[in-house]
Amino acid sequence: MENNTHKVLALKYRPKNFKELIGQDIMVETITNSIKLNKLPNAYLLTGIRGIGKTTTARLIAKAINCNKNFIQEEKCTKGEYCHCDEISNFKHLDVLEMDAASRTGIDDVRELIDSSKYNPTSAKYKIIILDEVHMLSKQAFNGLLKTLEEPPPHLKFIFATTEVKKIPVTILSRCQRFDLHRVSVKNLIKNLKRILKIENAKMTEEATILIAKSAEGSVRDSLSLLDRAIISQNIDKKEIDEKYIRKMLGIADKSKLLNLLKFIFNGEEKKSIDLLREMVNEGIQPINFLNDLLEIIYLIQQKKILGNFNSELPISETEQDIINLIAEDINIETLIVFWQLVLKVVDELSLVTNPILSLEMLVVRLLHIKAIPSYENLLNSLKESNVDEFNNNPTIELTKKKVNNNEENKTIEQSKDQIKNTVQTKPVLSSSEEKNLSTNLSREKVSSFEDLIYLASKKREIQLKYDLERNVNLIKFSEGKIDISFNQKLDKNFVRNLSARLVEWTGNRWVITLSKEVGNKTFLEKAIIKKKEILKSEKNSELYKKFKDIFSDVELLEIKKRD
Repeated sequence: MENNTHKVLALKYRPKNFKELIGQDIMVETITNSIKLNKLPNAYLLTGIRGIGKTTTARLIAKAINCNKNFIQEEKCTKGEYCHCDEISNFKHLDVLEMDAASRTGIDDVRELIDSSKYNPTSAKYKIIILDEVHMLSKQAFNGLLKTLEEPPPHLKFIFATTEVKKIPVTILSRCQRFDLHRVSVKNLIKNLKRILKIENAKMTEEATILIAKSAEGSVRDSLSLLDRAIISQNIDKKEIDEKYIRKMLGIADKSKLLNLLKFIFNGEEKKSIDLLREMVNEGIQPINFLNDLLEIIYLIQQKKILGNFNSELPISETEQDIINLIAEDINIETLIVFWQLVLKVVDELSLVTNPILSLEMLVVRLLHIKAIPSYENLLNSLKESNVDEFNNNPTIELTKKKVNNNEENKTIEQSKDQIKNTVQTKPVLSSSEEKNLSTNLSREKVSSFEDLIYLASKKREIQLKYDLERNVNLIKFSEGKIDISFNQKLDKNFVRNLSARLVEWTGNRWVITLSKEVGNKTFLEKAIIKKKEILKSEKNSELYKKFKDIFSDVELLEIKKRD
């Protein structure tokens, strides 16, 4: 009977030895060297993103330390000889226990493992426990592992795999030899995909292969899953798989259309921009893929703008390079930075908006209007120009010009320009008579008592100053132009300086403020409270209150207010 069982590419082409492990050369070298020298750690910890070979590496380690032959040198067992490697590959070996920590998280599961680990292996040299997604174990389960992990029996080895190493307690991490598996480069993924395409006798264009490798985001398993999806359609249609089909399959926008969209945005063509976006939406683009591709294009424009070339693994055609060159000439770095931030903001908005297509359209509108905003430098230049115009039209400056001696009229134009520049930048110094006349023209406040000062602080909304004047100032003597205050630690450290500056500003005169060790009067607030109590006491003895008390026996006088 014909076997019609289909095996997915990710399992079919799983590495069978360390040489087939893609993009992890440094880790492979370290592990193989430790096995050759027979210096094995008590526990391995393998970390990294999904689909880069953590579980595969764990099984390869198990094979390497238990194989009857030299597994690292790829020595094969003779026919009829028992081989541990086959049983480990098929998950049938009694001494290699593989447990999914995501489904068995409790202390009871760990206790069961520890109890079984006390016994010697049945046939292999080492008993090996592989815990996948180990970060899912409970706190109690981790605590149960600690002692055995630090001092395991000589025949026992642990291999942990996780995608979230930060969730593992430090006490566990310190007992393991950690290996970080890196994302696989686009170049290595393309090489692997081409090898598999050749074995599977499938036809795919170079551009389509590059697009799949890029979409996998460094994951070998993801790249093989996408390739499997594409090959199935090719087997039905018997056609070569091209980039257009892969873009449609993944919901990725055509890069040339994205570049044209950005060109319309930079040119301020609103209708063309929206129409092109809607065309791409109708073709089935995914919003998150669209935004990521947009970020990629902005990055490429920035590279061209700053470096002058494209140093990237991403494929770019000559036509696309011409469009990028054209855009880079008319755009500045500040605008690109703002564009980048706005696109990132919309990535966060996608989870909030019911219809994400609306967010994409609003993003295009925002980018169109951001492009029209003048740059920071242009604003500064316009401000400088307005200042120069004000200088030219200022009569005070004209008077200064007339004071120039006749002997200086023969100076060069450049010296005149320098003089004007210095006049603008230097603060004009007024004579004593001019300062006196100026002060008389300004409206000044009159402060003849301490109460006037508190009222003025309230009127000018100097809250901190008013607070200190009312609550922390024990006045010794007050006269116009001079205030003597008893020293109080509760006063703000800048009180004297602030009060002096405000009095000069309000009255136009300098005041002398002194702090003395002499005991001053009670504060304004304390006096107000005492006065309030005296008035209350006086009114309670009045005839009017007594009459109220006779009529309403339970009445009580609480507060007296002054009528406006």
